[in-house]
Amino acid sequence: MDVCAKLRGKFHEKRVGHGGTLDPMATGVLPVFLGRATRAVEFAAEGDKEYVAGLRLGLVTNTQDTTGETLEEKPVDVTLAELQAVLPRFTGPIQQIPPMYSAIKKDGKKLYELARKGVEVERKPRPVTISFLNVEGEVGPGEYTLRVNCSKGTYVRTLCHDIGQALGCGGCMSSLLRTMAAGYSLADSVTLEEVLAHDAPETLLRSADTCFAQYAPITIGGRVVFQAKNGNPFTTDARDGIYRVYAEDGEFLLLGQARGGVMTTIKSFFEV
Repeated sequence: MDVCAKLRGKFHEKRVGHGGTLDPMATGVLPVFLGRATRAVEFAAEGDKEYVAGLRLGLVTNTQDTTGETLEEKPVDVTLAELQAVLPRFTGPIQQIPPMYSAIKKDGKKLYELARKGVEVERKPRPVTISFLNVEGEVGPGEYTLRVNCSKGTYVRTLCHDIGQALGCGGCMSSLLRTMAAGYSLADSVTLEEVLAHDAPETLLRSADTCFAQYAPITIGGRVVFQAKNGNPFTTDARDGIYRVYAEDGEFLLLGQARGGVMTTIKSFFEV
């Protein structure tokens, strides 16, 4: 939200939202939406994300990363092959217990607020999906780099903690770089400093339709555009599925659902 506040001032735009928070120690991709494009935030937040994380074995902390207080230290006698052998346990649909140091609420209070008071409460396991998990490299003794592609709600530091538990030596997250979110990569990104220093920051913006690049485009014209802009369903030759819908002048109108020859609006993006 600090980033959103700075961009709100830079662009003189009240409507600013982001596509998924990052832990304080994390760096990397933060999709930010301005103006009418904030209607895409809910789709961005739901999408998969990719991270490159540092895994430090032999260290257990109360935050499950290296910023926390040390709870346990153990000597590490784990080979790369042994680490790779446990990763399939954490790949695919899994159950993950959220960490106490998280913004999840329990009886109206955020867990990290309770944790700071020394209170620990029971947390129910939550289903998440790890679609890709691989060791990218060995940085040093007991220090590895992991690449993780995961669903919304996945805690990578909890993943590091759980891998350490599975290996019997404990573990935590030592660094976190988000390399992809909402389909946008590091290569697509600019730094906050670049945006704030830019004389024409609007030239750095991408159109809202780039958030839906996975869906095929269709173009409509004439009275059908009028129907679409009034939120009415309209007939279409498109096969059943989800589409990016444009006017003939290239204006991105909406994300639509075609079913049985009729297109209905999922979310509109034209300026009103």
